[in-house]
Amino acid sequence: MLGANEDRLRAASTLMRLLGACVAAGVLVALIALPGVGSAGLTARDAANNFENMDGELKTSPPSEKTVLYDANGKEIARFFDKYRESVSLNRVNPIMRQAIIDIEDSRFYQHGALDLKGTIRALASNANSEQTQGGSTLTQQYVKNLLVDNAKTEAEYRDATAPTVGRKLRELRYALDLEQRMTKNQILEGYLNVAYFGAGAYGVQAASKRYFSKPASDLNLEQAALLAGITQNPTAYDPIRNPAAARQRRDTVLYRMVQLKHITKQQADAAAAKPIELNETKPVGGCETSKAPYFCEYVKYDVLQILSGGKYWQMTPKQRQDIVNQLNRGGYSIRTTLDMKAQNAVDRALRSNVAPSGNRVGAEAMVEPGTGQVKAIGLSKRFGAGKGRTTLNLPADWAHGGGNGVSAGSTFKVFTLAAALDEGIPVNTSFNSPETTTVSGFQPCKYTGEYNGKEVKNATLGGGQWRVSNAGDSEAGVFDLKTGTWHSVNTFYAQLEKRVGVCSAVKMAEKFGMKRANGNPLLPVPAQVLGTNDIDMVHLAAAYAGFAARGKYCTPVSVIEIVDSEGKKLKAPKSTCRQVVDEAVADKVNEILQGVLTKGTATGRGIGRPAAAKTGTCEMHTCAVFAGHTPNLAAATAYWDPRSPWEYPVYGVYGADTPGAIWQQSMRAALAGEPAPGFARPTRDFGDTIRVPDVRGMSVAAATARLRAADLQVRIAPRPVESDERRGTVAATSPDAQTEVGPGTTVVIYTSNGRGGGNGPGRPGGRPGFQWPWED
Repeated sequence: MLGANEDRLRAASTLMRLLGACVAAGVLVALIALPGVGSAGLTARDAANNFENMDGELKTSPPSEKTVLYDANGKEIARFFDKYRESVSLNRVNPIMRQAIIDIEDSRFYQHGALDLKGTIRALASNANSEQTQGGSTLTQQYVKNLLVDNAKTEAEYRDATAPTVGRKLRELRYALDLEQRMTKNQILEGYLNVAYFGAGAYGVQAASKRYFSKPASDLNLEQAALLAGITQNPTAYDPIRNPAAARQRRDTVLYRMVQLKHITKQQADAAAAKPIELNETKPVGGCETSKAPYFCEYVKYDVLQILSGGKYWQMTPKQRQDIVNQLNRGGYSIRTTLDMKAQNAVDRALRSNVAPSGNRVGAEAMVEPGTGQVKAIGLSKRFGAGKGRTTLNLPADWAHGGGNGVSAGSTFKVFTLAAALDEGIPVNTSFNSPETTTVSGFQPCKYTGEYNGKEVKNATLGGGQWRVSNAGDSEAGVFDLKTGTWHSVNTFYAQLEKRVGVCSAVKMAEKFGMKRANGNPLLPVPAQVLGTNDIDMVHLAAAYAGFAARGKYCTPVSVIEIVDSEGKKLKAPKSTCRQVVDEAVADKVNEILQGVLTKGTATGRGIGRPAAAKTGTCEMHTCAVFAGHTPNLAAATAYWDPRSPWEYPVYGVYGADTPGAIWQQSMRAALAGEPAPGFARPTRDFGDTIRVPDVRGMSVAAATARLRAADLQVRIAPRPVESDERRGTVAATSPDAQTEVGPGTTVVIYTSNGRGGGNGPGRPGGRPGFQWPWED
């Protein structure tokens, strides 16, 4: 009895499936073949009315494409995608691959329209008599579905594109009709092959061929083509990496379907089926973490997001920003950048050979080309990425490019007060008595609008009053002028010079060279700014020094040369804005003085074997150390600090010429190896830089020589000693004499004492008893 009931239930179930199949087939036939006939019944008529009222035009964007970044020489450095796809034209897909996909998915593809009635009815009948379903969708319908899924931007849109409803199928069919009228069969097949999912993260046949076999789709053989063609029905079940047995069985199904359709012989199928699945995987990689220049890549990424958003990326809501990120990942852009891999490799090697990548302290560096503003390299000692000992913060860059709040510039900022002084006509030989510690009063205040002490202020008055300042451990006390005060980085000298220049003028000069705080706010116009108390980033500091290298022509830093969309259209990318911010002669004089830092000052020994200029920076309380310098054809800025908290974790004992200077020296030598070595232009104006010959009488020859050379004078030792009361072998006198005003580079002759004393007649230049000039013998 129970068995009879089961038979009746089974028969009823089969009957209902047959009725459903007949109704569905009737609707489809009515819709396609007989739209004007009413005999199909009320259901078909209502469906037909809804179908005819549907919007038939498929409004979708092209399939998502990976975006690729290239260096200045056209070599790929990174790619962005959320779906690994690489579209190709149909003629770049092996014909055996085209045939395999048609044979297994839609063998009558070239014979039918949007709907294959014969295939649909066969599938419906088969499904009615089987617990397993058989698809009846044409390649055109599948192409439509894949496009709708690919264009889904929200979870709701995705569910709507994949819902198992009659409404969805009718909508797909309506769109398929439209595509069949507007596109050729080959265009549809090409589109399908580029949008279909082939498992393992590969979208499109080209990506799949490279993912599984590390070869283009044009080189696929029969068994490889059959394997790929079989995956699309169920990419998870037939994934040859995770489910090789099922994938092989499905591959063989494709092979013998091709035999059945007489597109290959049984012998060919048998030979292919006898072979095991042999993969040669290439895993898709994307994002900056996989790039050889990850920090430069991050910088470019944010520049591109600004380009795609019309310069409004940071003013957008989080959802709007995510849409722009999706556009980057899916838009198929080709982006040529300013990256010079030779410079980048030089930066990376120098950073990691001087700073342990796994330590808490970091070294950061950026390189910028003078005269163009092109960013050539950006590096950090730490590895990029998530996990212990790594970071995803672009610490060499500012906040707008994925960095933090920046780092103090230290005394590298003195260059802007020096430039302002020269621009105002203050003579180079202007000197100040500069003790170890001093208090400078009378600073004039400035107007400021921006963030101050965590609050937004407008037209606030800052920077007036007095300032107590001390020298750093790597400088000294004494009387200094603009040259010597710069060479020896004397804080107390620069505090007095800044008062003479004016804080407002010094800050304006820094702003002319593109300087701003790393968080995007203007520089705070306080007296201590001359010592670099504003936190800045290395890219903009390098760009500023590049402005001096270019003889006063400052160019805004740029990282993108060209951006082209997936259709070959060039997007408008912002160009570097270059402007002459100080006279060439002023910049030339700054460069001349900064060259002395490397030969006579705090960076002595950090030369790079070619004309170069630089400035060291030791931050307040050793919170960091900085070094910036340039040649006429490349500028670089380097910083060393502990980003956890510079004030809590200072880098005691490290000065600008130490770790940062070593990084700069090593990286610049390597980046410029084999490149031209031009010299700096000599100043064409008189900047009042006469020098008073220092009094070196009684000093050893070595000490006197060092003192004179430190004053930018040349030295020659007289061949024979003279009679003098000074100790034998020490300096008896110089020519020109002490306190004589001479020009920079003047040769001073040192006369040594024989220790025997001698006469001193009135009016003699020595002016000191016990000395006789040699020509008075």
